[in-house]
Amino acid sequence: MTTAFSTCDLCDAHKGDTSGAFRVLPPVFRDFGGRSHFGGPVSTVKCHEDNSLVKAALDETGLGRVLVVDGGASQRHALLGGNLAAAAARNGWAGVVVDGCVRDVAELAATPIGIRALAAMPLPTEKRGQGQRDVAVQIQGIWVRPGDWLYADADGIVIAAQPLHAS
Repeated sequence: MTTAFSTCDLCDAHKGDTSGAFRVLPPVFRDFGGRSHFGGPVSTVKCHEDNSLVKAALDETGLGRVLVVDGGASQRHALLGGNLAAAAARNGWAGVVVDGCVRDVAELAATPIGIRALAAMPLPTEKRGQGQRDVAVQIQGIWVRPGDWLYADADGIVIAAQPLHAS
């Protein structure tokens, strides 16, 4: 679990960073989880309308990590639902950020982890076992790499190359 932070304070502290080590995701993500304030080291999945690798990742011990899912912003199928969110919480994940859709909105809201996604869509994915794990992904045009740190609260989502501390 990360220490207390505010994404606004983090942005104030790093607003002059031109190195690319500090990034802010666009404000297109909706809050679906039981925790609106979460953060941790990043693990990634890149997949298109197939959540097989999302399930495999969330079935592992999370160790306070945040799974960032590059679903290509598809709004045709949900990449995360109530069962996977419950597995994530049970296995110690801090949160999941999906550049795509989720389903089982009421279940997600009752699950004690952070969940951000573009929208809700009731249609599940097909399971084809396709995708990539722990590769650099582009989320809404912003690069996110395994081992980066993600911080999310009511004001937004920021990504950093290393753990941050608000001043």
